[in-house]
Amino acid sequence: MSRPSLRDAIAKLEERGLLVTGRGGTHVASFLSQIADPLMTLMRNKPDASFDYLEFRRSIEAEAARLAAQRATDVDRDGIRAIVARMTAAHGKDDSSEEADSDADLHLAIYEAAHNVVMLHIMRTLSDLLRNDVFYNRADLYSRPGVRELLLQQHLAIADAVLAGDPSAAQAAAYGHVEFTLQTLREIREHNARVQVSLRRIGRTDLIDSGA
Repeated sequence: MSRPSLRDAIAKLEERGLLVTGRGGTHVASFLSQIADPLMTLMRNKPDASFDYLEFRRSIEAEAARLAAQRATDVDRDGIRAIVARMTAAHGKDDSSEEADSDADLHLAIYEAAHNVVMLHIMRTLSDLLRNDVFYNRADLYSRPGVRELLLQQHLAIADAVLAGDPSAAQAAAYGHVEFTLQTLREIREHNARVQVSLRRIGRTDLIDSGA
């Protein structure tokens, strides 16, 4: 493509609000901020909404994996393999930060491999929020004994099924992964609530003892 044609194409995309050009260069516009901004506000005001997010994602993730197993190109599969290699290496080095980034990258790569543009744009927005721990704190999830190993195995199962072109296995693996995350986070939330109750009771006892 010639440079004049490229400039013309960029100008048209800017007119449609799909690209933004500034000092940092040209990048894709955040045209789904109408979704992201209200979600951030909702999460701040209602932490339990993270479970609603996971229930939504459980169905979408399963469908994305099923479609990816059917539609992935060689380029898609190469990208998924590279991410899995990064994730496995980060896990071996006990690098939870890199492992978390690889986690988000893998899910995004599967959305891309599904080749459904509506799904991709919506889930890319949610993926960006997930990277910033808007929906839940992944450090809490990783700190639970055995969870990091289980999550790695679940991600590998999803990737293997997509790479093998097995839609049913990919769908089941993705659904099971998000269901596991949902239930584990519920257990963590309930445990933390019980700890807070216990701490309040201890505090009250201390006040009574000091008053006596």
